[in-house]
Amino acid sequence: MLRTAKEFHAYAIGAVDGTIGQVEDIYLDDEAWVARYLVVRAGSWLLGNKVLISPIAIGKPDSAQHTLPVSISKEQVRKSPDFDSEKPVTRQHELDYSSYYGYSPYWGSTGNWGSGMFPNLMMPDYREREPQQTTEQEDRYTRSPAEVAREEHADPHLRSCAAITGYHFHASDGEIGRVSGMLIDDETWAVRYLIVDTSNWWLGHHALVEPEWIKAVSWAEGTVSVRLTRQAVKDAPVYKPGQSITPDDEARLHQHYQNSGDAAKREHPKAQISDG
Repeated sequence: MLRTAKEFHAYAIGAVDGTIGQVEDIYLDDEAWVARYLVVRAGSWLLGNKVLISPIAIGKPDSAQHTLPVSISKEQVRKSPDFDSEKPVTRQHELDYSSYYGYSPYWGSTGNWGSGMFPNLMMPDYREREPQQTTEQEDRYTRSPAEVAREEHADPHLRSCAAITGYHFHASDGEIGRVSGMLIDDETWAVRYLIVDTSNWWLGHHALVEPEWIKAVSWAEGTVSVRLTRQAVKDAPVYKPGQSITPDDEARLHQHYQNSGDAAKREHPKAQISDG
């Protein structure tokens, strides 16, 4: 099911032994466009500190109770690696986090989550386990110090979902609106669409754009640029905030942008090479 990023903020995280806290933000991978972590404001039991929760541990959302169940305990969360939301999440922190929970690192494989699409397939078969070294951590001892240092400080491309909301949205021929949200698949945790508010140009008009059309994201300038014209976005099927997206809706939307992209490539054949 597709849910808006904002909708997740209304959900509490339910551990096997009680409520951990409330979702406050989502960290996105801006290369694969997948939600890698939920930022959760813990309750008074953890002095209101923020913690990271990976979709690897998340089960099926309970829409009635507005709860995301996770197959970890509050005690595990209490002892998990410290998290500072004011600083970037480094690759070293991700390695420590994955090792602590016994997860295999998600990066370095062909799928969004290891070799597959679904994060919960990376969950260990049992809930309680002692932290163990991953293969990647063991490999640290066979690599040169320079290689280890590069890996530890590598940019994992994690960005705040809250931060990107409000960014200026640029088509190939000019600005067209602002990012007002995104739709996330609650099974794969892939960002399926950015929601673009174009009401400055066309009153009350919202459109959906697939991440595959994104050309660049400038975090310094607060912009998202796409390989589509303003007209292509304007002519896309209108999205009404809160509406459910059916497979037929997605098929029509994909076909519209595919046709628009093919037309742009025919008119500007060099663009296909430069965008590469």
